[in-house]
Amino acid sequence: MASSSEDAFQHCEGLSLSEPESGASLRSRSASLSSTGSSGRLQLRHRVAQLMACVEDISSDDEIHEEVSRTLDEAFLIWGKKLKDKCQEFRLHLVTWNVGTASPPPDVTSLLQLNSTGPAMDMYVIGLQEVNSKITNFLSDLAFDDPWSIFFMTVLSPLGYIKLSSVRMQGLLLLIFVKHVHLPFIRDIHTDYTRTGLYGYWGNKGGVSVRMSLFGHTICFMNCHLPAHMENTEQRLDDFEKILEMQFEGEDIPSPLDHELLFWFGDLNFRIADYGIHFVRESISNKRFNLLWEKDQLNMAKNREEFLKDFKEGPLQFKPTYKFDLDSEVYDTREQKSLFWFNEKKRKPAWTDRILWKVKNLSEVASKEGEFSEEENPISVTLNSYVSHMSYGISDHKPVTGTFMLEMKPLVSDPLVTLYPEGEWSAEHDVLIRYSAAPELPSSAWDWIGLFQVTFKHMKDYVTYAWVEDDEVSSSKNSKQVYMSASEIPKMGGEFLLCYYSNNLQSIVGISEPFQIQPSQTPVEKDVPEEESSLLQKTDNPESDGGSENRKSI
Repeated sequence: MASSSEDAFQHCEGLSLSEPESGASLRSRSASLSSTGSSGRLQLRHRVAQLMACVEDISSDDEIHEEVSRTLDEAFLIWGKKLKDKCQEFRLHLVTWNVGTASPPPDVTSLLQLNSTGPAMDMYVIGLQEVNSKITNFLSDLAFDDPWSIFFMTVLSPLGYIKLSSVRMQGLLLLIFVKHVHLPFIRDIHTDYTRTGLYGYWGNKGGVSVRMSLFGHTICFMNCHLPAHMENTEQRLDDFEKILEMQFEGEDIPSPLDHELLFWFGDLNFRIADYGIHFVRESISNKRFNLLWEKDQLNMAKNREEFLKDFKEGPLQFKPTYKFDLDSEVYDTREQKSLFWFNEKKRKPAWTDRILWKVKNLSEVASKEGEFSEEENPISVTLNSYVSHMSYGISDHKPVTGTFMLEMKPLVSDPLVTLYPEGEWSAEHDVLIRYSAAPELPSSAWDWIGLFQVTFKHMKDYVTYAWVEDDEVSSSKNSKQVYMSASEIPKMGGEFLLCYYSNNLQSIVGISEPFQIQPSQTPVEKDVPEEESSLLQKTDNPESDGGSENRKSI
């Protein structure tokens, strides 16, 4: 039997195993193949194909069988380790803009780099200041999404982004959008805000934050609007320290500085000290921005304030972003009269709008504790661009964007829930969803599975939903089935997604691949009376605790 197996191998072109090679020899050859790049990979694929063609002729009693099996096991172990050590690349685009109570512009293509030829962004973080917060606007925005949120959702949802989280404090607004595919790997989302206006009683100044766990790494985004005017440098620093101390205070959440990565941005209102307005404007006209850097109040504060020293910022290679005449690229030329008919002083240009970041230095923490770690930080940040956008003129500030590449070793690589639709879906019959949950999922009676259009805008933008407990129809050790009624399935059909929402984690922990719902063969009724239409909807809403209580008591 052994000789016939060897004969079979010798007939395989270019693959002679009449004298079995050692595992070390095979590993050596694999290393040389991989070092040749794409041509090496082609050769490797060719050899694997040859092996597959011959492997059926190997008897389990042959010596060659044991040797090949051992070598393949070693190859899988090496590849598994390589996958484990592989870094996740994550593209982030961050916007800060004082919009001066204006309405959204007609187009933000350049602001969001939507025409970029490179890979698409994984996440958009948008921090706005001075969003219109007059009492009538603010009360309306409490009941409904504000115009800016609606605007960005309208732009980004057709591109496959969902509004992951948002937080607002009067004129401060922070929005985070992310690609659908990343939703199961973003957990522990929390928001907070801190007022610093009028000694902490008014929210016209302060900071708003969103923190999360991204692939198991803690990240915090902080949008701030600090006090204005040249002479208030110390007040700005004091307010920022207060915001850092108060954010998530009393909660079982790390402080902003204890996150692995902290982004700090907004209208920070730092000015250019000492130099007069004519020297500043002349330096800007000649694009000699470096002459102004050493007198930038934030740069000076970073050199002397201990709590700022680890914050990094890209080079200020763009014009100061404040103060401009509206709808122009011309710095402040106002001649209007102010109180008692005195001319208002023209404002000196300044880099008020900034984006900074801080990576927690784990090796430094270890050395303070008497240990030394030679391991690299588990997350690294590369700034790809840091620019202003001069074409936007709706306010006296120009928006600033930073584009980043985050590299991290994923600590979370599998979703807590996997789910998919079973069979063909249409409104002609009830449909089934099958899902399986990881043992560590903190399941709840209030967990639900939502049916969403592929262009859904936020987590409440579902078409319909099913309670995972009440609507369960079968259960086994490895998976469960949930049904949706035919009356709740869209008759027009189209492309949809299923998402599993965890009430305990307050986030989507599983998402299906896109799938088609077939259009209904029966005519779609038009002009259904409002009362009759409402009867077709579920009576309890997954976003309403009261509805959940009612559901449980039935």
